[in-house]
Amino acid sequence: MTTRLMLVSPAMNPALREARFPHTDDSAATAAGAATGPATGAGTGAGTRPSTGPGGEPRTETAAGPGARSGGDALDALGLRQAEAVREHFPATAIAYVSPSPRCRRTAEALGLHAKPLPALAPCAMGRWQGRTLDEVAAAEPDALASWLSDPASAPHGGESLLELLARTAHWLDALGDGAASDGAPADGATGGSATPPSPTPPSATPPSPSPRATDGRLIAIVEPDIIRACAVHALGAPPAAFWRIDVRPLTATELSGRAGRWNLLSGRPLHSTAP
Repeated sequence: MTTRLMLVSPAMNPALREARFPHTDDSAATAAGAATGPATGAGTGAGTRPSTGPGGEPRTETAAGPGARSGGDALDALGLRQAEAVREHFPATAIAYVSPSPRCRRTAEALGLHAKPLPALAPCAMGRWQGRTLDEVAAAEPDALASWLSDPASAPHGGESLLELLARTAHWLDALGDGAASDGAPADGATGGSATPPSPTPPSATPPSPSPRATDGRLIAIVEPDIIRACAVHALGAPPAAFWRIDVRPLTATELSGRAGRWNLLSGRPLHSTAP
C-alpha cells in the first residue's frame, strides 16, 4: 500500500528569527508525553540547522529554548493567526505525529490535531551549542563550526552528527514505507524478522478494528525543519551535503508518497492550498 505522508513545518516563532540552536535535551524529555492537548505553561524550544541564504551563506531556522532571549517557545501572534486561519482547510488524517518541541506541538494544537510526540522526530541534538545562536558559535568556535558544516560525520558540539540525524530520519521514514506503524512498532499484520508474531484472537473476543494507518496509509507529522530536510534528502537519494541547500518555510507542507526505496516529493505548499 502506498504511504502518503504530509510533513508540516511549525508556524513562526520569535526565536526562529534569532537563529538559536535548540535545547534538544528538554525537547526529548517532552516526548515522554502522549498526545498533545491544550498548551499549559512554558516549555522548551526546538530548532534546526543552517540552510543557505541567497549568496550561499549559512542561515539557520530555529526555535527557542530555556534561557532564550526572545519570548520563549510560544508562537508569535502572526504565526498563531496563520495556523488558526488554515485549521478549517486542513486535511483530515487518520494519524498525526509531532516533533517533541513546544512550537511544533503548539502548531499542531492550532491546526486542531491531537498529535503524538515521537522521539524519532526530535531535532538534531546540538550538545554544548544548544541554546546558542549561530553567530555566537561562529565567534567562539569558528573551526568547530566550519567542521560541522563541511563534514557530515562531524559532531564538534558533542551531540548528533548530520549523518546520525539522516540515519535516524531515514529509519523512521522507511519504517512507514515498509508498512510499520509510524512510531516504529509493526503495523497490524506486519512483523519484523525477530519480532514475536501476534497472538491469535480468542474465539470469544471481538477482533480489533484495523488501524487507520493500515487502511488508508495517510499520515501527518508536524515536524522541525531539519527533519523535513532530512526526509527530503533520503527520499531523493541525495548526498548529505544537499541537506544544507534545502530551505523550509514556516507553516508549509512537504508531501511524500510511495514506499521504502521509492518516494515522490511535493515540496513547500502553503497549507491554505492543501486539499484533503
